[in-house]
Amino acid sequence: MAGSLVEKIVELKKKRNAVILVHNYQIGEVQDIADFLGDSLGLSLQAAKTEADIIVFCGVLFMAETAAIISPNKKVIMPDVNAGCPMADMITVEGLRKLKAKHPNAKVVCYVNSGADIKAESDICCTSANAIKVVQSLKDVKEIIFVPDKYLGNYVSTKIRDKRLILWEGFCPSHMKILPQHITAKKEEHPGAKVMVHPECRPESIALADEVLSTSGMINYAKKSKAREFIVGTEPGIIYRLEKENPGKKFYAVSDRAICPNMKLTNLEKVLWSLEDLKTEIRVPKPIADKARSAIQKMMDIGRQD
Repeated sequence: MAGSLVEKIVELKKKRNAVILVHNYQIGEVQDIADFLGDSLGLSLQAAKTEADIIVFCGVLFMAETAAIISPNKKVIMPDVNAGCPMADMITVEGLRKLKAKHPNAKVVCYVNSGADIKAESDICCTSANAIKVVQSLKDVKEIIFVPDKYLGNYVSTKIRDKRLILWEGFCPSHMKILPQHITAKKEEHPGAKVMVHPECRPESIALADEVLSTSGMINYAKKSKAREFIVGTEPGIIYRLEKENPGKKFYAVSDRAICPNMKLTNLEKVLWSLEDLKTEIRVPKPIADKARSAIQKMMDIGRQD
């Protein structure tokens, strides 16, 4: 059944001139049909470089919004529009505006794992990989409002001494469930394994890591490392890719409690249906998209200064 589904998807993808983007946390069968497999922003940037007319984003809503912002001339569809992000939903424009009013001299750094409307209210975006660099780039700014992830913001604050970070009380429910005792238990089971932890995790869990890395960072680290065993402190969907790309190396999820149910909503049937109907398009109003694109572009400009 899966084979025929894949054949139909490939045929329809060609007919529609579509490109399929798949996040590292998606289920294995969906990862296997990806034209591009990776993290949220990286996928959107790769799609923008293609000649595709349609982007199929297998991830969650804020990711599809980002693709629509970066590629305004392409149609972005989601196989399941109910795939949201609890952390992105923890912040509102009204709440952010109130916080900005309390701190009028602060700049807003917005984690890309947030809605288009929040990006539009922000000065600059960041990813989990470049958050420290983005905050450091704001040279003459003493106060930073960091939204929406308090744990990523806290991690950044431990690396920066000359700025005060005002943290929004948001968090990723999946990463929050990765507890220090889970890591300790896995280390006892696999004493030679390297511990990779995502910066969305709690500070006490991050403290036990050998490496604090984004999903793409974990993929690259696992490939380059001479270690043969790894304890993986993030959503366990990434292990499918890690095992596939690193034969002979072993990967252990810190906790099955860290599964993101939203990331598991997409399957092959839904990908096929979305390509057939093209009804699940994600649109971002132009005024919001333009402001959000500016915040993303400022982040990209920092990378070009290297």
